[in-house]
Amino acid sequence: MTDAVGDLASFEKVALPLIPDVSRFAFSLTRDEDEADDLVQETFLRAFRAWHTFTPGTNARSWLFTICKNTFRRRFTREKARPDVEREAQGDDDALPIVLSHVNAEKLGLGDLFDRLDVQPALERGMRDLPELFREIVALVDLEGFSYHEAAEILEIPVGTVRSRLFRARRRLQEYLIDQAVDMGLANPVEDDT
Repeated sequence: MTDAVGDLASFEKVALPLIPDVSRFAFSLTRDEDEADDLVQETFLRAFRAWHTFTPGTNARSWLFTICKNTFRRRFTREKARPDVEREAQGDDDALPIVLSHVNAEKLGLGDLFDRLDVQPALERGMRDLPELFREIVALVDLEGFSYHEAAEILEIPVGTVRSRLFRARRRLQEYLIDQAVDMGLANPVEDDT
């Protein structure tokens, strides 16, 4: 019984303070508050049950994010086919137009547009529209501050894949935000030089 009490005290001290971080990540995965709450609850239940496997002094945040990601994939994507390498490689085809759009935006003086505006609502909508494999990378690296290496470990993918997906995700978000600025009349449409 002493071990259970010690485990509970240790879990409360180390894991429970990370609930807000795991909640943000869960919401970025589910895009729904109720589903995110359920995912957080299941994540912490699984984490407590496996607490004896956690190595004190290691990165508890990363450990919990891994559990959350795995729980999400098991729970919310059973019916969805996981993206295969061929499908993911097809995403490279859209990188050139997005990069050209960015270069043209810089030429038109829109480079600092995002510094001048509150883009949070548009960014949240853009994040919701990203495919899951891009959304989880942005959430881990840009929102939660994990390194590329840590994100690769959490997602169980190579670091190069993290870099590639993050590049494409950021460009898609940037293109979305530029389109929003044009729609709001804050910028002129970007002309394609090609």
